[in-house]
Amino acid sequence: MNLFSRSATGAALATALAVTGVPAMAAPAAEAPVVLTLSTQAAGPTISRHLFGQFAEHLGTGIYGGVWVGPDSPIPNVRGIRKDVVAALKALRVPNVRWPGGCFADKYHWRDGIGPRGRRPVTLNPDWGGVEESNAFGSHEFLDFAQQIGADAYLSINVGSGTVAEASGWLEYLTSPNGSTLARERVRNGARAPFKVAMLGIGNETWGCGGSMKPEEYAAELKKYATFVLNHHPAQQQAPNKMLRIASGPNQGDERFTDVVMSHWKDHIYSWGMEGLSLHSYTGIEKWPPSHPSQAFGVDEYAAVLRNTLDMDGYVRRHAAVMDRYDPERKVGLYVDEWGAWYAPLPGSNPAFLQQQNSQRDALIAALNLNIFMRHAERVRGANVAQMVNVLQAMILTSDRGIVLTPTYHAFRLYIPFQDAERLPLAFEAGDVVLGDVRLPRLDAVAARGRDGQVWVALVNLDPAQSLAVELAAEGGAVGAQGEVLAAPRFDSVNSFERPQQVVPRPVAVRAEAGRVRLTLPPASLSVVALRR
Repeated sequence: MNLFSRSATGAALATALAVTGVPAMAAPAAEAPVVLTLSTQAAGPTISRHLFGQFAEHLGTGIYGGVWVGPDSPIPNVRGIRKDVVAALKALRVPNVRWPGGCFADKYHWRDGIGPRGRRPVTLNPDWGGVEESNAFGSHEFLDFAQQIGADAYLSINVGSGTVAEASGWLEYLTSPNGSTLARERVRNGARAPFKVAMLGIGNETWGCGGSMKPEEYAAELKKYATFVLNHHPAQQQAPNKMLRIASGPNQGDERFTDVVMSHWKDHIYSWGMEGLSLHSYTGIEKWPPSHPSQAFGVDEYAAVLRNTLDMDGYVRRHAAVMDRYDPERKVGLYVDEWGAWYAPLPGSNPAFLQQQNSQRDALIAALNLNIFMRHAERVRGANVAQMVNVLQAMILTSDRGIVLTPTYHAFRLYIPFQDAERLPLAFEAGDVVLGDVRLPRLDAVAARGRDGQVWVALVNLDPAQSLAVELAAEGGAVGAQGEVLAAPRFDSVNSFERPQQVVPRPVAVRAEAGRVRLTLPPASLSVVALRR
């Protein structure tokens, strides 16, 4: 557990920074280190690798230009899919990708995206600027992309404007191995073997853009879709390989939506069921449209946005408590399949394309949310950051000349060892840092044992001005550690095509004394270390 109780010694400095709005040089770390006590014997739940999932929607340049350039593009590609993006995502070991939306999914009709690309209809994308949708990137292209990066397919079906028959046909087309008419059509379109679909999202934000349904209305729809939309792949008929059905869930604090859907699940019969319930929550939306800038911001907005992202813990706790009433055995997972920072669009960009920069602050937002999900791994089984390329809190920014890896990308890369690891108890008391009217914990941390037995600790120093000395005390002692730190000249530093290496991980300096590991965390930084015992 994390214990936050006292004000940081740098509070006065931080308050001064809040007045000026300008980050200062790092002050020296406090003399007395914060001690983190790590238990390596009492292992907790498994941290599902699916907590580190991605989200790709037909929105702005997230797909076209971001993933898909077409086979005739001068940009290096494999069957129209960018090689540079594939290489970067393979390095992240992406567990799953959610597609085609988002709001786009509930206006998407899968037949528009199959067959010869020259014959596919051109449709409109009314949710995201009313732009033309060529449908050049459809089912085959998405599943090819997922296979290229080594990720599972998380398919979001159209409940809002579609039909049960349409969704059922889509799954038969994709997954059926036999000679049905739909399976033969898939073969004619170039895929002899059936595709695997690991996860099925049954609607998206059905309380809003996915149909404006009351929870009772959605529960009635859920039963029909969960009964008739079936996966026919021979390798996905038995646990643990069966397709997971993820129900559309609440927006942030709407506990009633969770209560109604879970009450229907509790009384479900053999013909339908679900394995997950989604939750959506974005950071930085204090009013609509979002007004926080994604670059060139001061300490006031740094503090306000981080305080806002920490609300995720409360949302997860409250929805998990509702789920516990109906599902004490935790058979149904909570899937936070849309999360991330949502800021004002970049000046001069199409506001419907949701283009924003990605700073060191966003790396901390990613780390804080991932830590929250891991601390609730008993219930949280999956999460998808919004979004993968060029949109909102993206991993990658693209152009015709190449790609830029964002600070969020580097944070995800540092967390790879936590995929399918066992969470370990970690106790500490670091106090708070006060930034104007905002109080933040100075330190956030989580520990886990990887599948190879290696013990890992992730440490986030939220103080934007002062370094923090920490001491790791593990059962049985430690003879050393190695790892990386993601820090930056300023908390609003970004990577750009002009300066792509402004924010990158570097080796962390550690020392071991008397069986304990000591290191100093730079201001506004993420460090991930492996203990040697």
